Amino acid sequence: MFGTLDSLPTVALAPAPTPVEEMLRLAGALPHAPRLLVKRDDTIGFAFGGNKVRKMRFVAAEALRQNADALITSGGVQSNHARVTAAAAAKLGLKCILIANGEPPSRPTANALLDRLLGAEVRYVVSREQRAVAMEQAAAELRAAGHRPFVIPIGASTPLGAAAYVQAVRELLVQIDPPDVIVHSTSSGGTQAGLVAGCALAGMRSRVVGISADEPSAVLQREVRAILDGLKPLLGVDENLADNPVHVDDRFVGAGYGMPTDESREAIELTARTEAIFLDPTYTAKAMAGLIAAVRAAEFTPQQTVLFWHTGGQVGLFA
Repeated sequence: MFGTLDSLPTVALAPAPTPVEEMLRLAGALPHAPRLLVKRDDTIGFAFGGNKVRKMRFVAAEALRQNADALITSGGVQSNHARVTAAAAAKLGLKCILIANGEPPSRPTANALLDRLLGAEVRYVVSREQRAVAMEQAAAELRAAGHRPFVIPIGASTPLGAAAYVQAVRELLVQIDPPDVIVHSTSSGGTQAGLVAGCALAGMRSRVVGISADEPSAVLQREVRAILDGLKPLLGVDENLADNPVHVDDRFVGAGYGMPTDESREAIELTARTEAIFLDPTYTAKAMAGLIAAVRAAEFTPQQTVLFWHTGGQVGLFA
């Protein structure tokens, strides 16, 4: 069913599965709500958890297979992916260089603080567009010094990283019957590609809806389909995974990446006060805002089951 998924090497960073919980009080606070469930990847016990830990289990294993002694990646100053990359490097005894776009904080907080505690070297660039060049420059420096760097694209949103969420779908099916809809935050496309592929390979009819944290829907749809194209040979499956529907809702981005909206602020407070579940301002709050808006607009029936896949990032509350 899942092709060669079990043959892909992984690093044991955190145990599975993460729990699935019913959000009864949140559902009760919304009109005509469907059955609301949440998959708690925010509870992963390694490095404050989140979807990036699942991806890093596969990506770090590939780095070790290539005999790498350093990990290089990039992201924003408060990148969850950078934090998990730094943590994996510390756990595995590897050097780590992070390329962060933005101003160096005068007093590091949240993920930026954790990056430093974990011993990562952080280099700053002005814009997102400069990150790829800076990563290659860092890799060239390390190679010249005799090191063996492994460069990880932003978000570990590669076919290998996405395979982690194919595995996560299989994990979910042991816990519950397939939900009618899965709602999650999407940004660099890897998590959504894995969920779409996992549902397709399992024969599930669940509709996977990614709520964009930054990019327009058309851009993210292209990125997700490109990753799906790469998953097909990686998993050795016959199905053309990129032909599956890719639903991206970009109505909740607001002023841009990392910029809160009135709807995301409400989502943070409502979810905390009804379920004692914490969302982050950049990703999951906007995804929950999208879910809440859909419930209020009666886009689901009370007979349906909607799963919110909590991808973590709650460290961002302390930025």
